[in-house]
Amino acid sequence: MSTPSEPQEHGTDPGLDAIMSERRRLIGMAYRLLGSLADAEDVVQETYARWYAMSPERQEAVRTPAAWLTTVAGRICLDLLGSARARRERYVGEWIPEPLPGGPEWISGWSGGGTAADPADRVTLDESISMAFLVVLESMTPAERVALVLHDVFRYSFAEVAEIVGRSPAACRQLASSARRRIRDSRGPLTAPARQADLVRDFKQAWQAKDLNALIGLLDPQAVATSDGGGLATASPHPVQGAEQIARFFVDLSARAERESGLTLAVRTVNGQPGLVAHQDGTTVAVLAFEIAGDRIRRIWGVRNPEKLRHWPAD
Repeated sequence: MSTPSEPQEHGTDPGLDAIMSERRRLIGMAYRLLGSLADAEDVVQETYARWYAMSPERQEAVRTPAAWLTTVAGRICLDLLGSARARRERYVGEWIPEPLPGGPEWISGWSGGGTAADPADRVTLDESISMAFLVVLESMTPAERVALVLHDVFRYSFAEVAEIVGRSPAACRQLASSARRRIRDSRGPLTAPARQADLVRDFKQAWQAKDLNALIGLLDPQAVATSDGGGLATASPHPVQGAEQIARFFVDLSARAERESGLTLAVRTVNGQPGLVAHQDGTTVAVLAFEIAGDRIRRIWGVRNPEKLRHWPAD
C-alpha cells in the first residue's frame, strides 16, 4: 500500500529531522483542502523548496517552523483553490476527489494553540478523510474550506488561520461557522462501522448476482451515484439518481463486466470507510466509495480515472 512519504533518518541534524517530520501532516492537510494527493505532494514540495531557499539566518529566526510550513502550504493551497473552479470546468465529466487506500495512515493532525470548535460540531480527523466530507468541501469557497480544515480538523487558532486566509480572526470564525453548517446539513443518521461494512458487502454480492431487487432494497430512494473517468476511462457523464435507476445502472455494468476477462471485485477500505475496488489483470481499474445514512446507501462515488488510482496497490 502506498502511504505518505516518511521522513528520512538524518541523525546528524535534529533541526532537519524536525522539519522533515512535518511532511506527513502537511500532505494530509493539503490533500483535504485540494482533494488530490498529486496536488498535495506538489504543494508540500514547493513549501519545502521555499524553506530551503531561505538563508540559515532566516530559518533560525522562525520561532515555530511547523507553523511556518503550515502557513506557506496553506497559502499555496488557497491560491490553487482559487483557480480550481476553472480547472473543474475543463474537466471531462464529473470530478470526484482522489480516493485513498486505507485510512489511519492518512490521518494526522496538529494540536495548535487555538481553541477547538464545539465538540458536537468539530470535524474529527477520521471523518475529515471520508469521501463524503471531501465532496462537501468542494461546495465551499476556498476561504471557507481553509478555515474549516485548519481550525476544526487541525486545531489552529483563528488568529493563525487569519494569517493564511488574509482576513480578520472574526471573519475566519464566521467562515468556519458557515462551513460547519454545510457539514451538519449534509450529515445523515449515523451508522455503526460494522453495519456499513455489511451494507457494502451486501451491495457487492447483489451487484455480482445482478439482483435488481436486492440492490434497490440497499439504496435510499433518493440515492445518487456519480462516476469519474476524466475522459481517460468510460464513466457516466452525469450522476445517476434514484434507487431503481442506480440499481439498473449497476446491473448493466455487471453484465458488461462478465464479458471482460480477469475482472475482480473486492471489499477494501476507501478513505477510512468500507468501499469496493475493481481489479483487472492486477491493475486497479475502479474504486467505489459510499455514504451510508441509517440503514441505506445514500451516495456512491466511482472513480475510474487512472490518474487518480496510481496510489492503489495491485490486486
